[in-house]
Amino acid sequence: MKLTSPICEKMGIRYPVFGLAHSIDVMVALAKAGGYPVFGAARSMPEEIAEEARIMKEELGDLPFGIDLMLPTSVGDETDRRASLAALPREHKEFVCKIADKYKVPRATKPTFFSSQIRSQQLFEEQMAATLESQAHSFASAVGMPPEMIKRAKDHGKITFSLVGAPRHAEKAKAAGVDVIVAQGYDAGGHTGPIGTFSLVPQVVDVAGDIPVLAAGGVGHGRHIAASFALGAQGVWLGTAWLASKEHALCEALLAKLLKADSLDTTISLSHSGKSCRLIKSAWTDEWDRPDAPKPLKMPYQQVLTADIIAGINEHEIEPLIYEATGQSIAWFNELKTVDEIMQRLVTESETAFSNMNQLLAG
Repeated sequence: MKLTSPICEKMGIRYPVFGLAHSIDVMVALAKAGGYPVFGAARSMPEEIAEEARIMKEELGDLPFGIDLMLPTSVGDETDRRASLAALPREHKEFVCKIADKYKVPRATKPTFFSSQIRSQQLFEEQMAATLESQAHSFASAVGMPPEMIKRAKDHGKITFSLVGAPRHAEKAKAAGVDVIVAQGYDAGGHTGPIGTFSLVPQVVDVAGDIPVLAAGGVGHGRHIAASFALGAQGVWLGTAWLASKEHALCEALLAKLLKADSLDTTISLSHSGKSCRLIKSAWTDEWDRPDAPKPLKMPYQQVLTADIIAGINEHEIEPLIYEATGQSIAWFNELKTVDEIMQRLVTESETAFSNMNQLLAG
């Protein structure tokens, strides 16, 4: 049996493997390897989204790609980051200063998205407009998918994806007319819900009906892909896999931490954004887990609070504190490989798993 499904023809791809990354080089390599790339643009300004999409279109030609945004309705209309920072609780600001002192974190020398912006509905609207005006084939939302956004995306000819962490979210996505539902389990890296992938996927499939479902969260081996088909999914959605790729070109300190990690080296934490987010364990998550640590602030204020120190940690590669959103599938990505090598491993393992299942069922 070959690794394929009806969604391959629908999306114009060879393999039903969808990949999310913040790297254009990963996107290009993934498309050329037969998968479907989705660029994570939640940390990009509108003008950057337009340029990133232009580059991907130029590199990929007729090969399809998508753009992923975060559109949480809980975020308000504040646009003044400086005023928001000044208004944050003193206890929280002092706690972050103590971390910086303890680990001797130098100040960043250049701004980042979070050290210069605050997430707001205005920013989301501008990011959405840039995405819809781009030549991206599809639009995906990982946190929040307002029905009006789905309609707008469809009006612009985009295929729409919605990542969901519970059956009730799938019901809302279906009612809104989403084209593809991604059932993202607790195992996943990044913002994720409380239900494990193995439990979530079949429930979402039952809700989805004729809408294709992709399985996400903890997918690191071809056996996971074969199991996803058995659960009713038409494909898989991976993010952690590409962190260990040569194309992603992570800094040495972070890459070394990821390559030696296993599933127990990830943790759910509010310390990144104020929402539940699976991260690689680090001194950063340890500090926020301490009994005397303040409770992380709600989105977007946690990132207003921590943006400057995180910028310094990343720029200067402060090894104990450096972290990344990482799923439990990291256990299968302990060797630096190209995107194509990762894809071919997954394909070979999947087809072997299908064959083994057939032999087992044949008795």
